Order: sequence, then C-alpha cells, then structure tokens
Amino acid sequence: MLLFSDALFLLFAALVADALIGDPDLLWRRWPHPVVLIGRFIGFLDRTLNRDGLPQERRKRRGVVALVALVAIGFGLGYAIEHAARLLPFGQILTVAVAAVFLAQKSLYQHIAAVRDGLLTDGLAGGRKAVAMIVGRDPQTLDEAGVSRASIESCAENFSDGVVAPAFWFAVLGLPGLIAYKAVNTADSMIGHKTERHQAFGWASARFDDLVNLPASRLSGLLIVLVAPLAGGSPLTALRTILRDARKHRSPNAGWPEAAMAGALDIALAGPRSYPGYTVEDPFLNASGRTSVTAQDISRALNLLKGSCLLLALFVLLLAAAIAAVNGTAVF
Repeated sequence: MLLFSDALFLLFAALVADALIGDPDLLWRRWPHPVVLIGRFIGFLDRTLNRDGLPQERRKRRGVVALVALVAIGFGLGYAIEHAARLLPFGQILTVAVAAVFLAQKSLYQHIAAVRDGLLTDGLAGGRKAVAMIVGRDPQTLDEAGVSRASIESCAENFSDGVVAPAFWFAVLGLPGLIAYKAVNTADSMIGHKTERHQAFGWASARFDDLVNLPASRLSGLLIVLVAPLAGGSPLTALRTILRDARKHRSPNAGWPEAAMAGALDIALAGPRSYPGYTVEDPFLNASGRTSVTAQDISRALNLLKGSCLLLALFVLLLAAAIAAVNGTAVF
C-alpha cells in the first residue's frame, strides 16, 4: 500500500493529467474503457444471480454476494497493478495513468458544456438531445429552464461521484480503493434502482454506495462553497443553503453538492422531476432562488466546476507537501 504522502503526490499528478488529457477518444474507440468493462461484469452478475421468479429475499442475499465479489475483485485488481508498478522502472507513471482513467474532470466539463452549447446553437431541441446523454429523466418534458437545471444538478452530483470520491478513495487506499469505489458506484447506477427487478438485488449496492460517497459529498459541497465568487455568488449563502436544504434531497449525499451549487448560483434546483414512467415530487433546494435557469447559468456552473477541481488539486498538493515535510521524506 502506498504511503499517504506518496499517494497524495500521485493523486495530484493524476488530477492534472485528467484535467489536461481527459478520456482520449482515439484510445477508447480501440479498447473498451475500464468502467465499461466493470459494467459488463455487473451485467453478467445481474443476469446470472438475479433470475426472474426468485423470491425477493433471495435476490437480496444474492445482491450482497454480487457486491462482495465486485469489491473484492476491484480491490484485488488495484493491488495487483500497484504491486506491478512498484517493480517497474518509473512505475509511478503507471499508477498515475490508471488513476487518471477513473477521474472525470474533463469529460464531465465537456458533457455539461455540450448542453449549454446545444441550447445556444440549436435551441431547446439541441439542449434536450445533449442533456439526454447525462440524465435519466424524460428530456421531452423539459423546457429550457428544466434542461439547464438538469445539467447543473448533474454537474454538481457528478463532481462528487466522478471526481472527489475517486480522489478521496485513492488518497486513502490507493488504486485498490479507487477501483473498488468505481465498481460500487457503477453498480449503484446500473442496479441500484427501486424497480421490481432491482429493488432487492441492488439494495446492498445502493446502500454501500451511499456509505462510500458520504465523505466526498461533504467535501464536494465545501469546495463549491469556497469557489462561489467565481460565479458571482456568496460562500456564506452557499453554506447556509447546504445547512438548510441538503437534507431535503432524497439522496443522503447528492443534496450537499447540489445545495451548494444552488446557493452559489442563487437558483432553485431539484424539485419535481419527470422520469420515463413516473414523476418525483421532491422539494426545491434553495426554493427562493430563480427557477428561470438559462444556458448562461450553465456557464456559471462550469466556472464553479473548474474552480472546485483546481482547489481540490491545490489542497491535495499542499497536504502532500506538508506531510512530507513533517515526516522528512522525499517526494515519492
């Protein structure tokens, strides 16, 4: 296992690499992305263990088995890669490259910016088409404000799930923690739904995902609070919005970055939402904020995303340097 200060220096390098390079299309057109491979394995477990006709209690037990298998394989794979990196010359480069693959700063920015650009270039139809790529709700029910709110909510939630949480678990447990986290998070997105098929089988994955995202969601909200002035917002207002409204969200974690984003932008987020086949009647976060959200507000949210990612990287670097100085150790 990596020393904590070493893990932080490597994490900083991975954050920089992901921010600059992201997910190269040329690479992932030739080979499947590791998260795609994780998804295929989860699909295999779902087809094999979650068979039609099984009693719900039995599906629940099998879901626990599937979760244990995912965590064990993810942790073991990460350990094997780390061990191989220690044996190779300049093995830290391999560790950084693998860690960067599982971070999503640049790809998240690109997906959210595509919604803004779709609205500005092709109007509501363009915005709906782009937002359908990142959210599960029915895009045909969304007006411009709905498209804009959906993209900003996705920006906030995925900043936590796709950037801060994998960074946190890499810092704590190295590549084993990072890959195991991505396996759990992918399982939650695939089988952690309250549908007839997955309510029991995906129960363990959904609950464990809530647990492992708990620290990162709080840190994500704090980072957004601190960079609120980049969007013309007030850190104090953003913090007050978190303290007042985060618990109103149906997710124990998503409410923190979404409430921070709502307060920083002075807009209302969440609220009633339509998904294919059903509607969610949730309260608004920052209900006193504007509901007439526009493409310009998406640009402001992207400023918060960039600032939060930069602040996270600087925090990681400074903490690594401070620990190394205290311990009297060299970098790496």
